[in-house]
Amino acid sequence: MKKYNLIIIALITLIVLSCKEQVEEKSSRVDGLPYYSDASFTPHWLDSKSEALSTFHKIPEFNLTNQDGQKVTEKTFENKIYVTDFFFTSCPGICPKMTENMSVLQEAFKHDAEVLLLSHSVTPVKDSVSTLKHYAEGKGVISNKWHLVTGDRKQIYDLGRQSYFVEEDLGGEKTDDDFLHTENFVLIDKDKHIRGIYNGLNKTAVQQLIADIKTLEIEDK
Repeated sequence: MKKYNLIIIALITLIVLSCKEQVEEKSSRVDGLPYYSDASFTPHWLDSKSEALSTFHKIPEFNLTNQDGQKVTEKTFENKIYVTDFFFTSCPGICPKMTENMSVLQEAFKHDAEVLLLSHSVTPVKDSVSTLKHYAEGKGVISNKWHLVTGDRKQIYDLGRQSYFVEEDLGGEKTDDDFLHTENFVLIDKDKHIRGIYNGLNKTAVQQLIADIKTLEIEDK
């Protein structure tokens, strides 16, 4: 009986080690992430020390206000990796699922000070600071980890279309009156470069985003 038990224990150990190796292989699927510079999201495989990055597309300066009434600017994300999206609190369609998946990211990096989240309201007139605060409390948003921001509508829309490239209808002309509505999450590195775009409604895409954030953290070390 003892010999039989030892065999069982050995088999279980082998299975656990095998599973661990498979998880590690999956999390290290790539050694680095590409850089993106326009709405086509054509990948540019550049070394992080490449001189080309000095003139490569970056997220510009901005000035918005979060759910706690605090000013949020590009400096808030200095030396931080962050994920951004665009939503509105009264959205009955895709936004609740996007918020749910942002919550998955928040939980995954809750104790990681290097990673932040940024959600822009695309109806900033309706989504006042107090409205965002109420929404944040209902969704379990952690202050200073996940910023829900409001502010000047044109600035937010320009950021979404011209800086983060979150809309997928390439070549389509947009006016200031056209509504910005997208399910995309965008990954930004510590140097304000775009490193990935993901479907914020897709669980598999969100898990890949988590893995890619960890890859970025390794790259920065």
